[in-house]
Amino acid sequence: LNTFSKGLVFKCFLSKSYMGSKKGELINPRQDYKNNCFLKDEKPFQYISGSIHYSRIPRYYWKDRLVKMYMTGLNAIQVYVPWNFHEAVQGVHNFTGDRDLEHFLDLANQTGLLVILRPGPYICAEWEMGGLPAWLLQKPNIILRSADTDYVQAVSNWLAVLLPKMKPWLYINGGNIITVQVENEYGSYYACDYNYMRHLRTLFRFFLGEDTVLFTTDGNTDREMTCGTLEGLYATVDFGTANNITEAFKRQRRFEPRGPLVNSEFYTGWLDHWGDPHAVVDAQKVSRVLGEMLTMGANVNMYVSPNTHRTFGWHCSKSSYLTSYDYDAPLSEAGDPTEKLLAIRDVIKQFRDIPSGPMPPATPKFAYGFVTLKKVGNISGLLNTLSPLGPVKSQYPLTFEELKQYYGYMLYRTTLPRDLSEPTPLISPLNGVHDRAYVSVNGVYQGLLERDTTLVTNVTGQQGDIIDILVENMGRVNFGSKINDYKGLLSNLILGKDVLTDWKIYPLDIDGAIAAGWPHSDSQKSFPAPQKEPSFGPVFYMGTLEPNGLAWDTFLKLNEWTKGQVWINGMNLGRYWPARGPQQTLYVPGPLLRKNQPNRITVLELEGAPAHLRVLFMDRPQLNATAEKS
Repeated sequence: LNTFSKGLVFKCFLSKSYMGSKKGELINPRQDYKNNCFLKDEKPFQYISGSIHYSRIPRYYWKDRLVKMYMTGLNAIQVYVPWNFHEAVQGVHNFTGDRDLEHFLDLANQTGLLVILRPGPYICAEWEMGGLPAWLLQKPNIILRSADTDYVQAVSNWLAVLLPKMKPWLYINGGNIITVQVENEYGSYYACDYNYMRHLRTLFRFFLGEDTVLFTTDGNTDREMTCGTLEGLYATVDFGTANNITEAFKRQRRFEPRGPLVNSEFYTGWLDHWGDPHAVVDAQKVSRVLGEMLTMGANVNMYVSPNTHRTFGWHCSKSSYLTSYDYDAPLSEAGDPTEKLLAIRDVIKQFRDIPSGPMPPATPKFAYGFVTLKKVGNISGLLNTLSPLGPVKSQYPLTFEELKQYYGYMLYRTTLPRDLSEPTPLISPLNGVHDRAYVSVNGVYQGLLERDTTLVTNVTGQQGDIIDILVENMGRVNFGSKINDYKGLLSNLILGKDVLTDWKIYPLDIDGAIAAGWPHSDSQKSFPAPQKEPSFGPVFYMGTLEPNGLAWDTFLKLNEWTKGQVWINGMNLGRYWPARGPQQTLYVPGPLLRKNQPNRITVLELEGAPAHLRVLFMDRPQLNATAEKS
């Protein structure tokens, strides 16, 4: 894909029989179009693409998902690059293992898929802080996604690392990257800073060359298209099944009078929020709208489709988004073909010759059954293990960012300033708890504070008692004006009429402790006797899934547990919250399990564990709260 149409009007006379994705081949609709086209190898070209997030898929399954996308009839994939996935610590870059972007591009190339690269630096994607690294917030007045000096310098340093790695993968250099997006949906951001966009354009041109097709993507409104577009960056739109196709492409035409029609994010599903029903987009609507766009000669990327999406670890953005990113996608969270996928394939067959042969089957699943866990202890009593460097002392609370603890949990400890024989309100008067705080006195759980919803809880105790506030970072806002989302206690807490001061603040390295083998490595130690009553507050539990010679995909259900985090064999699976739903299970990729050795399960339950302490490994997901109980 060497150039755009240079303002000329093309009619696309395309032969359905000539449909490959290698150099010199074309992908063609079956009728003439008045609309303009892309060129690839100096011939008209149309892409039919699906988004795939390598950062949400175990490396072991990259090839499986790519092959299924290729067999669906796609000739391209669209790929986000999350900055914070590769530079979690400023100046330290990781492109190994599950972060090996170039290996992923190579697998796509081997599969026969072209690549539409979306390197940001901001990507949205319901990903922590939209892909921006939290260490940017060490500058308290930084204006993200703008020409702010500190931000621009950090972006320039990052792109100077990333883009040279991408240059050899450009199609014109023998690779498979055909277009590159600059920023992402910038028109939806309040700053509307053209100097920032100009700076990005200069960087991308410098590192990728003048012949690379650079584009923008924005929502289907005049305001978004006005602030998100820039001369020299090809303007595309995104919209779903509920939008009027003709009107949407008319809006693109107002900003790009000539050139290809492009829907860069055609929504085949939608994201889920805790407490809401599982989102579903009708397969017939998806098929109908996709067929209409392809008939118009438009280039279409399906978001998220076909794909498998799962946000492991801490990268799920903001408190309202589920751990699962199933998105009602044509490929399920576990990579299983769905009826929607087959319907999409039937549509694509009408416009291009697709690979012959059956669709690769779903990966095997196994119901490993119940495992009973045992209590390890509450967080207040485990600080020597979880915070080996000890606390930071401060008169007033400090944020996660100030202590360079960007994800997970921190514990804030002080003492009660006076006797509280009657329940006394503990208040976050400035909504300063980001995002949830679990309150204990002398290790006994007393209640919680939650951002935006629960700003008061009652506390009792005696003067000098230890009060612990465990604060959970549930993911930074990924979209809109509030992406500079600081975590922890952002303001003072007031107990009755007293401002709490003289804090000991413990950054908790839970991932590090569990990756090193804890708590199973301490299993020779005596743990509390099995309980017969539910326990409350932040407590760790452990158990073992015995091997059976299989390492197949499975789904972990924590029936009657409330809310918390799960690790298996040291891997952070993410959050569970069945009490709020709709998601009831956590996808466990088979390669994470061990065939012939015990599989270590660690659970941090934050509010209340059931008396039975059982967890269940199932052979199917339950992503809706109305699903049957185990």
